[in-house]
Amino acid sequence: MTAPDPRILALLVCPVTKAPLVWKPDVSELWCRASRLAYPVRDGVPMMLEEAARPLSDAELEQLR
Repeated sequence: MTAPDPRILALLVCPVTKAPLVWKPDVSELWCRASRLAYPVRDGVPMMLEEAARPLSDAELEQLR
């Protein structure tokens, strides 16, 4: 798994809600609490399309608290 550039992470927001994102390196995803979506990161490139995201489970959302 290649992490996104930290400078890019600082600028990214959820494309749906414009809320901040949380980098989850264990699953190589960017999580958004507001939209309840997880955006995949492939080869260090965040896939910031709503259709590329998956819904977060209640248990995953609890991890963001």
